[in-house]
Amino acid sequence: MLLLTTTEKSPSNKAKLLNQIAEEYLETNPDKMLFYANQSLEFALESKDPKNISLSYQNIGNANIMLGNYQVALESFHTASNYLEKQIRTNKSQSMKEGLARAYGSIGVVFSEQSNYSKALTYYRKAIKLYEEIKNNKNTGRLYNNIGIVYLSQAKEDKALIYFLKCLRIQKKLKDPTIGITITNIGNIYNHKKQFNKAHTYYTQALELFQKYPNPRGLGELYNNLGLQYKAQNKIIQAKENFEKAINIFTSIDDKFGISDTYYYLGEIYINSKEYALAISYMDKSLGLSKELGVLDQIKNTELKLYDIYKMQNNPNLALKHYVAYSTAKDSIRSEENIRNTIQAEMNFEFDKKELFYKKEREKSHVIYQEKLKRNQQVLIISGCFILIVFGFIIVLYNRQQRTKTLNLKLELIEYEQKALHLQMNPHFVFNCLGSISSFIIQNHTDEAIKYLSKFSKLMRLTLEFSKEPLIPIHKEIESLENYLELEQLRFNNNFIYKINRSNEIEDDVALPSLLLQPFIENSIIHGVVPKKENGLITINFNVEDDYLCCEIMDNGIGIYKSQKGKENLVNVHKSMALSITKKRLKMMETILQKETSLNISEIQNENYEILGTKISLKIPLQYI
Repeated sequence: MLLLTTTEKSPSNKAKLLNQIAEEYLETNPDKMLFYANQSLEFALESKDPKNISLSYQNIGNANIMLGNYQVALESFHTASNYLEKQIRTNKSQSMKEGLARAYGSIGVVFSEQSNYSKALTYYRKAIKLYEEIKNNKNTGRLYNNIGIVYLSQAKEDKALIYFLKCLRIQKKLKDPTIGITITNIGNIYNHKKQFNKAHTYYTQALELFQKYPNPRGLGELYNNLGLQYKAQNKIIQAKENFEKAINIFTSIDDKFGISDTYYYLGEIYINSKEYALAISYMDKSLGLSKELGVLDQIKNTELKLYDIYKMQNNPNLALKHYVAYSTAKDSIRSEENIRNTIQAEMNFEFDKKELFYKKEREKSHVIYQEKLKRNQQVLIISGCFILIVFGFIIVLYNRQQRTKTLNLKLELIEYEQKALHLQMNPHFVFNCLGSISSFIIQNHTDEAIKYLSKFSKLMRLTLEFSKEPLIPIHKEIESLENYLELEQLRFNNNFIYKINRSNEIEDDVALPSLLLQPFIENSIIHGVVPKKENGLITINFNVEDDYLCCEIMDNGIGIYKSQKGKENLVNVHKSMALSITKKRLKMMETILQKETSLNISEIQNENYEILGTKISLKIPLQYI
């Protein structure tokens, strides 16, 4: 039994000790970790100790992640971050910044687990910024690795590789024992790109590091990846050898997940070599473990392979049995995904609602703090000499005038943005979308209706989100444009295709005004490529020139002048107002940033002066989130 001295019996020390005990159960016993973290929180709140309060919430969140209670975990981490954000205004110590970075990183982990990659990246970058300020290279490296995994989950391998290499550089300096896992991840990217020599080089390095820093699970995964590499190169003997090594490693640590995967890979090899008896044996073993573990994805894949084998053997009864099992697993996965998506939507809604509430509270506290500060300054000024009072009055008056001018500019900008928002969404586009969805439903095309409705609702949600902020990240703008263009493709029976090109020089935190480009793209579709009645092409390019973001929208339509001639007798208020508002927004941007902007609309012609389409060039100063 652990005894405390009189001094150690203070609530603050009790909270500290209970937090230490809770952390001992990290990754081993989440129930005990949660129990001690909750006790620690009671004493921390009693002592009003900021460090222990935030750490208690952090431990509560970690315990709930292990228990699968993501909603509770997210609330705990968010409470910790909100509490530390308030404290850090007056206490910018290293421990406070480290605690806040830890909370941000944990929020990112929850969002990553729930496949909400955009929010995950946002919080990972917040955490990295703080860790870099306090020079905590170890945790900075781990977050680089997490960002790499997020990009890998989105199939953005080049982006993932950048962050894995950043992580690797830090791990090499610190001699981090988890370096083997990072090198394996890099090898996996090259393996997927079929750059087998590079992949093998990294796998060999990882193998040496796992010998130096033992990690059985990491080593087992490495042997599986080596097996997959040899399998892709049709080096079957080497592939089998590595898969057998993986099985031995996974068996030694009773890792049934790893064993199930390896059996599946071996089954695939024997299917390819038409050794169906061995293929069935390994697939049955993989299926048995998958059912024991309840891994629906693996059950689905294995049942499908068994169906293929029995079909090739002309055994319709067993083939049908496994196909039915495959269909059942597939339906179960779909049901689970629907439930997970519903839960995730609820989580995001609650999180955004609380985040907005906390933001308003922080703004309110900040205003109160600023007012108190001003009053104190005024008292000091009044207690001084008459000259200082007059001088102070002049400064206050000047500041108020400047603040009023700035507020007026911001107010005008917001008004233009709100007007633009309502003008962006052409009512005909909305009605056509709803009409298409109704048509799909009437024709019993359920999948198309669901797909169309999902994209339409996502575009509506993104539009409403963007209207709240003056600037949005460039990847969010691209996501919105892709969603809009896909809807227009469905609307016009895929009579055009599109390409969106983004220069590698553009960083993720580059931003641009919300809802700025959509009216131009809509114009290119409606009045450019659609009237042409041939396969159309919309190309959107994003580049950086000096300190400017350059956006180009090109189409291979009928051209400006022919389009205008065809619209002479039509009223097109939506487009004219949208263009007018865009010009005013650009003018406002010039006033605020003290930099020029440009908008140019021209026809594309060949050397014989034949009209090839229309080009819209927009040049705005670089801004960052």
